[in-house]
Amino acid sequence: MWTRAIMSYRASFVMMLCANVVVTFLDFAVIVLMFRHTDTLGGWTLPELGFLYGTSALALGLANLFVGSIDALGERIRTGTLDIMLVRPAPALAQLCAERFSLRRLGRPAQAVAVLVWSLTALDVHWTWDRVLLLPVLVVCGTLIFAAVFIGFASLQFWWGEAKELQNSFTYGGATVLQYPPTVFAKELVAGTVFGVPLAFVNWLPALRILDRPDPLGLPTAFQYASPLAAALALTAAGLAWRAGLRAYRGAGG
Repeated sequence: MWTRAIMSYRASFVMMLCANVVVTFLDFAVIVLMFRHTDTLGGWTLPELGFLYGTSALALGLANLFVGSIDALGERIRTGTLDIMLVRPAPALAQLCAERFSLRRLGRPAQAVAVLVWSLTALDVHWTWDRVLLLPVLVVCGTLIFAAVFIGFASLQFWWGEAKELQNSFTYGGATVLQYPPTVFAKELVAGTVFGVPLAFVNWLPALRILDRPDPLGLPTAFQYASPLAAALALTAAGLAWRAGLRAYRGAGG
């Protein structure tokens, strides 16, 4: 329904999509400008940062496309309109994620794919079978991890109506952190993205294997292949948080 509504104004859709691509490209332009004054950042080259940027932005963009609308949960709770979704014969989570679905959000993943393709052509990677498989696994699992972060932190709005900003700090803020190599951050922060909110499994850890980079934390090699497990655990935690929030919700008249 939302797609049909958007496509009824095709010129507006195209202009919004192009504007989205241009705006998101400014993020990478900042990185390019940094390399006007240096050859490496934290020991990583521009094509390697392009790889981090492309994978991070692609995973975030796809997650935002499919579940980003859930950040409107707090408004639904405040206005009492969440009750309408709860009485419909469809999961409330699916309804929230589909609400105001917008194809213009394709601008971010489209721009990320362009940067990722450029980085892969510029990098001299020794492609082995496991590195080839890691690339699509990285994108899929990264998308699922960001989706879990969207859902999990949005669920906090059942108890704390202003949790949307906290959610943004871990989704958009987390994606920004992942655009830079782990070597420029304190080891405590990097450890937090491994053993806390598992953002390191979006691209940092798989990238270490693909780009043949040393692990700043000295973790076992198995961690570089553990993105599917991290995604499964993140989705499980997000699902539990959502169910707990629904149980705690008492409705507009509760």
